[in-house]
Amino acid sequence: MSVSTKPASGFRDFLPADVRRREYVFSVIREVYESYGFEPLDTPCFERLTTLLGKYGEEGDQLIFKILQRGRKLEKALGTDDPSETDLADMGMRYDLTVPLARVYAEYRNDLPAIFKRYQIAPVWRADRPQRGRFREFYQCDVDVVGSESLIVEAEVTAALAEVLRRLEFKGTRIHLNNRQLLRAVILRAKIPIEKEGDALVAIDKLDKVGLEGVQKELLERDISQESVDILLPLLGITTKGEPGSFTNEATLDALEEAVGDIEEGAQAIADMRKLLRLAQDGPAADLLFIDPYLARGLSYYTGSIFEIRSDDFSGSLGGGGRYDGLIGMFSKKSEPACGFSLGVERILVLMEERGMFDATRPDVDVLVTMWDDDFAPNSLRLANELRSQGLRVDIYARQKDKYKKQFKYADERRIPVVAILAPNELEKGVVALKNMKSGDQEDVPREQVAERVKAMLS
Repeated sequence: MSVSTKPASGFRDFLPADVRRREYVFSVIREVYESYGFEPLDTPCFERLTTLLGKYGEEGDQLIFKILQRGRKLEKALGTDDPSETDLADMGMRYDLTVPLARVYAEYRNDLPAIFKRYQIAPVWRADRPQRGRFREFYQCDVDVVGSESLIVEAEVTAALAEVLRRLEFKGTRIHLNNRQLLRAVILRAKIPIEKEGDALVAIDKLDKVGLEGVQKELLERDISQESVDILLPLLGITTKGEPGSFTNEATLDALEEAVGDIEEGAQAIADMRKLLRLAQDGPAADLLFIDPYLARGLSYYTGSIFEIRSDDFSGSLGGGGRYDGLIGMFSKKSEPACGFSLGVERILVLMEERGMFDATRPDVDVLVTMWDDDFAPNSLRLANELRSQGLRVDIYARQKDKYKKQFKYADERRIPVVAILAPNELEKGVVALKNMKSGDQEDVPREQVAERVKAMLS
C-alpha cells in the first residue's frame, strides 16, 4: 500500500519562502504588541478536556480535537457498554489562546502584576471543515489585558490591532464593534426567554453569512417563537452599513438607543460604545471602528464589548475578541475583568499573498561560495566564514564534483545575486572572482576587499 505524501486535510507544509513571509508578519505583530506594553506568554498545546469544555458554546465544543485516554484507562473505558466522551478522552488540543490564559492567570495570580498585559503567538487546533483561509491548524496572535474594567483597555487593544494593520499596509478593513449587553437587551425586547439566549446568539452570529431569512429559519428551528422572531428581525436591521463615509456610528447608536428603550443593559452598553469611540478618536483605530449591532461572536464567555476585523474582499472575519469578565472565575474563586483580541493571521497571510503584498526582491542569501573539489574545500569554507564575519549571508556549494555551470544554476534557483568563485588560480593570485548573476559581469577582487565589494554590488 502506497503512503500519501500530502499533509492531512486542513493542515499544511510551509516551504522556506512561506516560512519567511510568515515570520515577517509575526515579527511586525510582535513588535507592535510589545510597543503597547504587552508581555509574551506560552502555554501547552494540550489542555485537560475539563478545562476546554463548556467555554466555547455548543458549536465550539464540537470542534475540539480530543485526545484518547492511554493504556489501561483506555482499555477500561472501551470495556464498558456505553462509555462517555470523558471516559474515552481526557485531554484536548488547544482550541484558542484565551481559555489557557484564564487557567494560567488563576494558577499564577500571585506571581503576576495587578494588570497583566500578555500577548501570545502560537498554533491552535479545531476540527473544522477546511476552506479558503480556514484550516484545522492555524496560528493566533492574541493580546489580552487582565485586571482592569476600564474602557481604556478596549481602546488600547483596538489601537494595537489597527497599528498592526497599518504597519502591514493592509487596506480595506474595519473593526466591527458591538456589546453583548446590547444584544441581551435586544433579546429581552424580543421577549426571548433567558434560557434561549445562547440559541438566539448562535443564530444572530450567522447574520452576515445567511441573511435575515437564514437567521429567521434557524431561530424557529431552535424553538424560538414566531412572535419573538417578528420583533427581533427589525431590531437586527438597525444599521447604516455601507462604504466608509456613507454611515455614521452616532446615527446607528441613536437608532439603537430608541430601540432598546429603558432596558438598563442596553442603555449602559450604548453609553460604553459612545465612550470607547471618544477614547479611540486620537489613535490609529479612530477611522476603522464601525458600530455593528448584529455582531454576536459565537463564543459564550463574552460579557461586554465584542469586536471583529472584517475585510472588503473576504467573507469571514480576520480576527475577533471582546471582554470576558467571567471566564477567569471559572478557574478561580475570585473573578477578574479581562478583555482581549485574537488576530486571524492565517487569513491575513492568504489575503496578503493574493494581493501581492510581499516583497519578492530581497534574496534569502547574499553570496554563494563555489566549490572546486574535495581537497580544496577548506579554502572555500575559510572564505565563507570570512564573509559571514563581515555580516553577509553566505551559502557554500556543498557538492564537490559539479561544474561551475551547475553551481551557477543553483545560485539562480536560490535567487542568490553574487557568486564568489575561488579556485587554485584565484587563491595563488590572492583574489576572488565575483560574478554578478543579474548582469553576468565578472571581476577579480583582492581577497581583503571582497566583503566590501559584495556589499556594494548588493546596494
